[in-house]
Amino acid sequence: MYKFITTLALVCAATLGFASTAQAQATQQVKAVYHINTDVNTVPAVLNNIRNHMAADPKAKIVVVTHGAGINFLLQDAKDSQGREFSGAVSDLAGKGVEFRVCNNTLTVRNINPDRLLMETKIVPSGVAEVARLQALEGYVYLKP
Repeated sequence: MYKFITTLALVCAATLGFASTAQAQATQQVKAVYHINTDVNTVPAVLNNIRNHMAADPKAKIVVVTHGAGINFLLQDAKDSQGREFSGAVSDLAGKGVEFRVCNNTLTVRNINPDRLLMETKIVPSGVAEVARLQALEGYVYLKP
């Protein structure tokens, strides 16, 4: 009888442990930082990746960090080589909670007035430092599509 009770207690403990682990995973939010430092012609695929990510996990917290040539799609009236504009896609994603951050170092070096940025953007002191900070201090996973 003692062996039966011990076995039953272990099974119950394992079941409760599994249930609480599954519940904890279900309530945790995935946080991802998408790093963009390439020209505008790579951006449509990146934005598609983000849309797919959001469709698969609508609760995901996504931050897009840009620097260098990667900021170009966040400038007003930016288009890729096929004439596709980005402002509508950026606005749509921002409306779903995606954040777009732009490197101030890039703006300064390239002498770009911050007024040229889309209104959905936020300026950070350094793009690479922001990526590192999000990973090291806030638990974001790094994605470089």
